[in-house]
Amino acid sequence: MSDPLSRVLHGMWSAAAPAWGRHAGYADARGAVVTEAMLQAADLRSGARVLELACGPGGAGLAAAEIVGPDGEVVLSDVVPEMTAIAAERAASRGLTNVTTAEIDMENVDFPDGSFDAVLCREGLMLVVDPGSAAREAHRVLVPRGRAVYAVWGPRDKNPWLGILLDKITSRLGVPVPPPGIPHPFELSGDRDLERLLIATGFDDVRVREVETPMTAASFDQWWSVVPSLAGPVGPLLAAQPADVIAALRADIEAAFDEFRTQSGAFELPGLSLVGSGRH
Repeated sequence: MSDPLSRVLHGMWSAAAPAWGRHAGYADARGAVVTEAMLQAADLRSGARVLELACGPGGAGLAAAEIVGPDGEVVLSDVVPEMTAIAAERAASRGLTNVTTAEIDMENVDFPDGSFDAVLCREGLMLVVDPGSAAREAHRVLVPRGRAVYAVWGPRDKNPWLGILLDKITSRLGVPVPPPGIPHPFELSGDRDLERLLIATGFDDVRVREVETPMTAASFDQWWSVVPSLAGPVGPLLAAQPADVIAALRADIEAAFDEFRTQSGAFELPGLSLVGSGRH
């Protein structure tokens, strides 16, 4: 981790880890449909060895551990120890003895060639400096015919639950979010971006499917209490703002959300993820 950008990114996710720990159950519920699509694509079997990259609280890997059973193994990995500590605690609370954790940079995976039957990464590939290097590393650590499965967010306009947040912060504060040089959450959302990346990094039998991921919030306050704190650089940026700016920003976002308000006052926000897989 010698380059300055990597240090910034690692610090950002270290700072976000407590929020991810508090909202781990929410993240699992929110990501359940994507996780199911990923596990189907991975076609896991009992006894398989699985690596989850950028695991955060470990939702996808914990679900995989139930499938591969006691004869299998799942390694939950993240770039910062604060995240893997949360994942380890959650695995222990579920009595999953086939789960271990490791601090791993996706662009430099510290495992030998052919170590895993499957690699999973839910909503992490677009947030690294060099997604191509990360995909090549996943390909390297797979056994022959092993499969890597990635979930990334679809186009910004298909994900207003996050896109509006970033747009309104940028407009209100006059600074781009994420800031220049920081990987963007919609980095791989373009037409065939994920497919081309997996093909270019050596994968065969590449498949990409769209998965609808709508977000429901009982109130604006519920959405506000969770989403900004999980969104990488957003939490620290908002924490540094005075109360009047925060109030104005909340009003901006709630007004933009109005078209998604139901008669009951809840919000039904569209969402779209892309689940891509490739075989070694």
